Amino acid sequence: MEVRIGIQHVSREIVIETDAKPEDIEQAVATAIEGAQPLLSLEDRRGKKIVVPVASIGYVEIGSDTKQTVGFAAAVA
Repeated sequence: MEVRIGIQHVSREIVIETDAKPEDIEQAVATAIEGAQPLLSLEDRRGKKIVVPVASIGYVEIGSDTKQTVGFAAAVA
């Protein structure tokens, strides 16, 4: 599962590959944004923790694991 977190006033987004279910990620984000936690903490597939201050979150995009093709293979597919 790919999770993209947009940070306010920052042009790059944080991209995390995780094994968590989309519902669990959505619940963690909702709980943090509702004010119960000042930080959003997610763990990637390698066990690395990513901690983001909730006040700086612009958006969270929860997507799938589909790989995008690049180059000539994309034109043929």
